[in-house]
Amino acid sequence: MNGDLQAVVAAAASFVGVSLFFVLLAYACSRRRRRLDRAREARNRTRSISNPDEELAVAAVEQNASFDSKIKITMDELRKATKNFHPKKIIGDGGFGLVYKASLADGGGGRTVAIKKLEPDAFQGFREFQAEMETLGKLQHPNIVKILGYCMLNSDRVLVYEFIEKGSLDQWLYDTMSENSELSWSKNSGERLPLPWDTRMKIIKGVASGLAYMHGLPTPIIHRDIKASNVLLDADFEAHIADFGLARTIEASQSHVSTQFAGTMGYMPPEYKEGFTAATVKADVYSFGILMLEIATGKRPNLPLVLDKGKEVGLTVWARHMVAENRQMEMIDPAVSRDGLVKATVEECFNIACVCTSEHSRERPVMSQVLELLKSAFG
Repeated sequence: MNGDLQAVVAAAASFVGVSLFFVLLAYACSRRRRRLDRAREARNRTRSISNPDEELAVAAVEQNASFDSKIKITMDELRKATKNFHPKKIIGDGGFGLVYKASLADGGGGRTVAIKKLEPDAFQGFREFQAEMETLGKLQHPNIVKILGYCMLNSDRVLVYEFIEKGSLDQWLYDTMSENSELSWSKNSGERLPLPWDTRMKIIKGVASGLAYMHGLPTPIIHRDIKASNVLLDADFEAHIADFGLARTIEASQSHVSTQFAGTMGYMPPEYKEGFTAATVKADVYSFGILMLEIATGKRPNLPLVLDKGKEVGLTVWARHMVAENRQMEMIDPAVSRDGLVKATVEECFNIACVCTSEHSRERPVMSQVLELLKSAFG
């Protein structure tokens, strides 16, 4: 009996001990959870104070600015000019939003402009956006599309650009413009003649000049998406770089994509494939080199090319192979007339393009050097 009693006492003591252990464990967990909750609340308060834009993702009151004294920009005016952003007014699908052609009747004296409405999820807090647009609006260079102003209301972000008559370079390289005049940058969207060699070199120099200016600013602006569709041509076939700064400006706010590549397949440098995603001026140089090859050859950089032995390779590998065999004249776009072409000048064009597209970024020149090389080669 004593043995039974001892067993009961031992079991009871064990039960009490285990119960006490779990009670203490639950108490400790509860205290830890309360501490974590208090810490999280403190961090949130600090974040709200240090980053007020996080709570100001929309502009409850309309914010607008014009960088041209001749025009007045309001959301009502932009909606009226685009017929409430009607699809028939669309002339392109630019980076982070659709582009519309419109005339500012009330606030712009009938001036034709290009209006880009940014995608709702492609912006940061409006104060940062406003500061960025104020900076970009001050840029003045003949080879950069001018931002005439902007407007913000609620979640809408709308940019107003100067209208460039002849549209994008890719349309002139590949003749892909729609036959519908309402969807074209030009009033006359008929068949185009192939761009002559001299005009192509003029365009290349213009893009190089604009990029050298952007990279040479006290706070350099990195484009991150240099390609044929982001180069617009005016009536004299002067090149104007579009969508500058926006890739860098917008993606900085998108934490879920901030580690992804910026740019377009075929134009992105090799270091991006190796996991290096930081925007650099040398990445722009690589994209520019690809653009040079595209303009000179008329070949799309995102499509494979076939070497003599039937092997499919990318544009840069094909170009280096052809240059190594001294076949630069064969590389020129078949649509370009060879009359009057100087072989030495053609060779220099492809040499510069190959240097710009070097596999290692440290081997690429900066854009100011590229511009000097182009001036030396083409005047």
